[in-house]
Amino acid sequence: MLSFVRFVRFVVKLSFTRLSCGTSQGAWRVRISVTLLANVSSALKERGAPRLNAMKSLLLRLAATSLPVLVPALVAAAAPPPLVYGNMAGADLGVDANLNGAVSFPADNAWNTDISAAPVDPNSANLIASIGLTTGLHPDFGAGTYANAIIGIPYVIVSSSQAPVVIHLKAYRSQSDPGPYPVPPDAPIEGSKPGGGTFGGDRHVLVIDKDSNRLYEMYHAHPKPDGSWRADAGAIFHLDSDDVRPTAKPGWTSADAAGLPIFPGLARYEEAAAGLIPHALRFTVATTRRAYILPANHYASTQTSPNLPPMGMRVRLKASYQIPAGFSPETRTILQALKTYGMMVADNGSNWFISGAPDDRWNNSRLVGELGQVAGSNFEVVKMGVIHK
Repeated sequence: MLSFVRFVRFVVKLSFTRLSCGTSQGAWRVRISVTLLANVSSALKERGAPRLNAMKSLLLRLAATSLPVLVPALVAAAAPPPLVYGNMAGADLGVDANLNGAVSFPADNAWNTDISAAPVDPNSANLIASIGLTTGLHPDFGAGTYANAIIGIPYVIVSSSQAPVVIHLKAYRSQSDPGPYPVPPDAPIEGSKPGGGTFGGDRHVLVIDKDSNRLYEMYHAHPKPDGSWRADAGAIFHLDSDDVRPTAKPGWTSADAAGLPIFPGLARYEEAAAGLIPHALRFTVATTRRAYILPANHYASTQTSPNLPPMGMRVRLKASYQIPAGFSPETRTILQALKTYGMMVADNGSNWFISGAPDDRWNNSRLVGELGQVAGSNFEVVKMGVIHK
């Protein structure tokens, strides 16, 4: 049995313990009432039954003084932060920083629209078959590195104090938004190797200015010694408006093959862990059609078969699919988002690869193993509107 002296020491230690947890409302602190300590001195003098009663009394006082404050605070800490659409002001600064409930674009934007009850496209079966009925989902993001490179598409959040720099646009200059962009000299680049070394790939760079609500995205980006950047394509998106890229003309590309913004469609650990991803995700397929549907604005294929997906095509996880209770909370949140908001074809790549931001808190083995069990046959195409060719 716990000795009375050890019990009292425990109570005293607990009395001065501060429990802290970050929330969207700031930090909260709970200190067990110091009135408990007033009884410790007299309790130490007791023997036998009086001592046992003193222990019970201390426990009752401990519960009475701490639980009314502690329980609501724990509940508040566990709840996701309130959503703020089209306003990045509450986001943290830095690489892959938390958005603290900020969501790209207004609530009525296509990215944020609940499509769980939307009609199914009449050609859904053929379109899904072209992507792969038995192929499972795969997270194109995670923790740590793969082949020495970060896993996923990183981003950085800056403020208005970030100095704008010259952007040297090359391959798709005529369809790009000219600089300058507020890109830090050490902005993270997709595919980079933390240990150093050359790398290729799409080399996307994503920068969010939280003060102006602007998103700057570059494709095949390279920093230059003078602080400027070279990129094959660049686009500026207005995160506070449904006119997401006022400068774009029909058919223009962006840093993404579909002409879409990349950042709004990323799976991020912050949202997955909080239990709510309030927007659509983006994914890739191996073969697309020479066509696009809004909100996409560009195609990247020569194939014309109506059974191939156009850029911007949205799929959703069928309502009949039961998300396994044994899956990790993060995987369950991702799958629920695919039921509610779906995901859009955004680029050519591996079939059913979902894009996301790197984060060392992802559990790679569970993500790969669990998402891989969700086959293409569990998806359906949301009815498409006008198909632009």
